[in-house]
Amino acid sequence: MLGIHDLALFIVSGLLLNMMPGPDSLLIMLRSGSQGWRAGSMAALGIGTGTMVHVLAAALGLSALLSASASLFSIIKLLGALYLIYLGVGLLRTRSGTPLDKREIKLAPLPYGRLFWQGFLTNMLNPKVALFFLAFVPQFIAPDAPQKALAFILLGCIFNLNGMIWCHLLALSTAFASSKLKVSAKLSRWLNRVMGGLFVVLGIRLATE
Repeated sequence: MLGIHDLALFIVSGLLLNMMPGPDSLLIMLRSGSQGWRAGSMAALGIGTGTMVHVLAAALGLSALLSASASLFSIIKLLGALYLIYLGVGLLRTRSGTPLDKREIKLAPLPYGRLFWQGFLTNMLNPKVALFFLAFVPQFIAPDAPQKALAFILLGCIFNLNGMIWCHLLALSTAFASSKLKVSAKLSRWLNRVMGGLFVVLGIRLATE
C-alpha cells in the first residue's frame, strides 16, 4: 500500500522509540503527578500536535531544509533548549503550591490550554524530532513508491498514534500512582528539584550537541 513495507516492524519500532524517556515523557509525568491525568493528557495532545507538524514538515521537504541549514538548525535548537531550561528553572524555584494538608504540597495547577502549549512547544522546538523523521520513516517506504509524501504522512500518523497511546497510558499510570502515594512537602520539593534539574540538563544537552 503506497509503497510502504515492513509495517509491523515499523509499528513495533515506533512504539519502542516512543517509550524512550525524554522531555515529552517528563512533562507528562510531572503534570499528571501534580494535577491529575487530564492535565497529563492535555500535555500529551500538545506533544502529538507538535509531532504532526514535524511529520508534515518532513513530508513537504521543510525538514530537509532544516537539516541543510546550519544556522536555521542552531536557532531552532537554541530556542528549544532555552524553553526546556525555562521549564526547569520554574520547577527549581517552586517553593509552595496547593497543599493537600500540612505535610503535603503540589505544583500550582495550570489551565489546560497552557498545558497543551507546553507540550506543543516542548516537542515543536526540538529540531532533533524533525531530523529523526527524515532518517527513520523513509526506511519503510519503497524507493519507487508512487506517492512518497502520502506514504510518509500515513506512517507519521501511525507513529503519532502509537505515541499518543503510550503518552496517555503514562499520564493515567502516573496520576494513579500519585493518588495512592502520600508525599511529604519536603519530598515533593526535592522531586520538583530533580525534575527541574533534568529539564535544565536536557536543555543544556540540546544546546551543546
